[in-house]
This record gives sequence, structure tokens and C-alpha cells, in this order.
Amino acid sequence: NSIRAFSFSDDSLRTDESSTSLLGTFNDPVFGKTTIDLAMQFRLGGFPDFGTNPVADSVVFYFYYRNIYGDTSSVQKLQVYELKDALDPDASYYDDVDLSQYASPFKLAEADFHPRVRLDTVYKDTTYQLMGIKLDHSLAQKLISADSLDMVNNEVFLDYFKGLYIKAAGTQGTGAIVSLNLLKTSSLSASAVVLYYHNSLDTTNVAYYVTEFSARVNSLKHDYTQTAFKQHLNQEINPDNLLYIQSTGGIQSKLYLPFLNGWKDSTQIAVNKAELIFTVDTLASDFRKYPLPSQLFLTYIDDKGKEYLPRDYSFSPVYYGGYLLSDYTYRFNITQHLQSIVKGETGNNGFFLTPSNKNSEMRRVVLKGSTSDTGIRMVVTYSKFNQ
Repeated sequence: NSIRAFSFSDDSLRTDESSTSLLGTFNDPVFGKTTIDLAMQFRLGGFPDFGTNPVADSVVFYFYYRNIYGDTSSVQKLQVYELKDALDPDASYYDDVDLSQYASPFKLAEADFHPRVRLDTVYKDTTYQLMGIKLDHSLAQKLISADSLDMVNNEVFLDYFKGLYIKAAGTQGTGAIVSLNLLKTSSLSASAVVLYYHNSLDTTNVAYYVTEFSARVNSLKHDYTQTAFKQHLNQEINPDNLLYIQSTGGIQSKLYLPFLNGWKDSTQIAVNKAELIFTVDTLASDFRKYPLPSQLFLTYIDDKGKEYLPRDYSFSPVYYGGYLLSDYTYRFNITQHLQSIVKGETGNNGFFLTPSNKNSEMRRVVLKGSTSDTGIRMVVTYSKFNQ
């Protein structure tokens, strides 16, 4: 009962060049509405030779996806626009970036997207799915009309065709957030814009790919207006009975261990083990329908307000922990960090608890708070010396 914990917005999350990109609209029954848009660049695979008298037939945007978080039966509405302003692959973009400001007002496509899940008969796992969206013929004409000087290298080409903006324009029902695999792997081709055309000799195509050098940016929006925790969000007045944690720049927990201040003068104490334990509220989390984060991160706040991982993480990430265990708890070993507080080497300014992979994976969990009888626990084993 001496632990104080609160739910706070998790802002200032970088969303560029993450391992996977996210897309979709999800009306979460607990966490409210999440909308994720995507913008990306496409690069030349080589200098295209369109031949004699080329004529554009069509152009299609293809992408692979596998993981779906939400209701797979919901149909989503996607809208596609060409970027009029360039993205910078060397710049940092954050969750509140307004990607619509980079896009042309002309809509290249509007498509119904029904995410599918198909199991592999051998491995019993979901297989990658391919989605294709046919784009307006004006883009096909633009690509085939490119002058050779517009394609001498990728730097010049990216000024000619700056990329696409994919807007999640709504959903019928609950919806879902889909993880897109944009980059090439050993088993998948990269996401691409493919131009189909014919010339005097043949009917063929040319692809423009998303590569590791392409800017890939998500914008993330959360609406908590109708949630049960809205009135308690971002306040430190009354500790919460439940803690809400969500990836994608959503919700994090902030907690304080004020009883540690009384240990600072206890120089005769050696901390043998300090374990901080969080318990999942399995009913509120509805974990069978919405998978929980496989790992959480606990960071401490220094005297200047900056966040760092405890030194226990540097000693051994496995020892530090934070993984979801079979008893539906997340456990952190912060022995060295607690000893540092006792010695007065580190200030006791509080901690933040967030999901891992929070810019590349949709996950959320409801934890039992500090005022719950089975909520947050701190178990300390120590030795006390007389001299």
C-alpha cells in the first residue's frame, strides 16, 4: 500500500523505419479508438528500359501482412494518395506527425481491406498474406512518362515520385491494426508499386520497391474519450485500482516507491534481491481475444527527468526480466538499482512501465493497480550489518 501508480499518456514515440509498419483502425472496447496511417518511399531496382512505344496498362500497390490485432472479420477502408512533399529517411518522425500534410489531395484509390488469417498446415502458424490495391491510371502515366534524367539515380527519382500515403479511413465494426512487412526477406519480396505496360515487342512490368533506405513513417492517433480511465488519465492525485498499458504511443504506467526514501540512511543494509511484481487483470484484459505484451520495460527517472534502464538490465537482460510469465505476472529484478538508491547514488524519482516493441507492434494489457489487494508487490531480501 506504499506503492503509488498512475496511468499516463505515452507521447513522443519515434515511428520511422521500425522493424514492421502498422496500419488500420481499431475500436478497442477498453482502450478506445486507435488510428494508424502510413507513408513510405519507393526506390528503383535498376534503370528501367520501357522499350519502343511504351503504353501504361495499370499500376498496383502490393504489400504483405501477417499479424492482425483486433477483429479479423471487420472490413477496413483504405485511401491512397501520392506524396507531394518528400520524406527524409535520415530525419526523426514521431507519433503525432500529420502525414496528410505531405500528401496530394487527389485520391489515387479507395479500397475495402478485409484482413485474412490463414494457417500453415505444417507449422500451424499464420502465413503471410498479399494485398494489392489498383491505383489511378494517372500514376501509371506519370511513371511511364518519366524522362531518363528522372531515373538516373534514386535521389533524383525520389524527387520525381516521392512515395505514397495510406490513410486508414475507418472500419465497419471493431476493426484491427495490421502489421505490414514492407522490406524484402529470404521468403518475401519487398512491398512495391508495380507498373504494368506493353511496348512494340512485349507486355511486361517494372517494380519500384520499399527498401531499407526508404523512409517509412507511421502516424498514430488515440481517442480515449469514451474509456473508463479517461478521467483518471495523466493525474497523480489518487492511485489507480487498475493500470492501463498500451503500445503505439498509447498509455504507460508511472509509479513511485516512496518507502525507499526511508532506506537511504540505512547504510548498514546490503540488498540481496529486489523483485517488483505486476499482476495482469485477466478479465479486464480479455487476454484470450487480445494477446498481451510478451515483455514490458521498467525505466527509472533520473534527477533531470530523463529515463534510463536500471543497471540490472546491463548486467543481464534475462535477469532483469519483465517477461510475461505463466502465472500472468511481469517480474523485474532491480537489485542493483535498489542498492544504488540505498547508497544515495541514484535518486528515487519514480519509474515508467511500457510495452516492448511499442512502435512496431500493437499490444495492450490491464494490470492490477497499487490499491488492489493482489496488485503491485515489491519483495526485498536484504542483509543488515551491525557494523
